[in-house]
Amino acid sequence: MSSTHTSPLSFFNGILPENTCIVLVKTEWNAEVVDALEAGCRRVLAQSNIEHIETVLVPGAVEIPFAVKAYWEAHHEKAVYPHAFIALGCVVRGDTPHFEYVCQAVTNGVGDLNLQLPVPVIFGVLTVNTNEQAQERIGGKHGHKGEEAAVTALKMISLQLQFNRS
Repeated sequence: MSSTHTSPLSFFNGILPENTCIVLVKTEWNAEVVDALEAGCRRVLAQSNIEHIETVLVPGAVEIPFAVKAYWEAHHEKAVYPHAFIALGCVVRGDTPHFEYVCQAVTNGVGDLNLQLPVPVIFGVLTVNTNEQAQERIGGKHGHKGEEAAVTALKMISLQLQFNRS
C-alpha cells in the first residue's frame, strides 16, 4: 500500500460469513498493471483473513462478464461458493474507437451481472488514457484501485449478510 494513503481496510468494520470466497476475474492484457491490481486485492483480503480466493484468467476485458457468469453457474451450489467477484483489467485508450467499445461492453456486462446474480460483482477495471494514468491508480497519487475493489467487495458481502439477517 502506498505510504501516503490511509489503508482502505481501515474503513471496513463489517461481519463476513464463514468460508467467505472471493473470485478475482482478471485479464491477460496489460498484465503488469492487472497483476498489481490483483496484488492489492490479495493484500486487503489477506488482512481480512479471507482464505478462499480464486483467480480466473481471461484474454481481455470483454470476456470478464462471461467468465463471472460461467464460474457462478459452475460453483454456486458447492460448499465453498463465491460470495463476490472482482473484475480486474486495464483498458488503455488507443488511436481507434476500440477503447469505447471495450469499455462500454465490460461496464454494461458487469452492471448486468450485478442485477442477475445474487452476489456482488465489483468493477475493478481501469479505463485510462495513458499508461501513466494506470500507474497512478496502482499505488500512485490516485491510491490503489485493487485495494479499493477488495474493500468494496468486503463491504458488499457484509451488506448482503445484513439484509439476509433482517
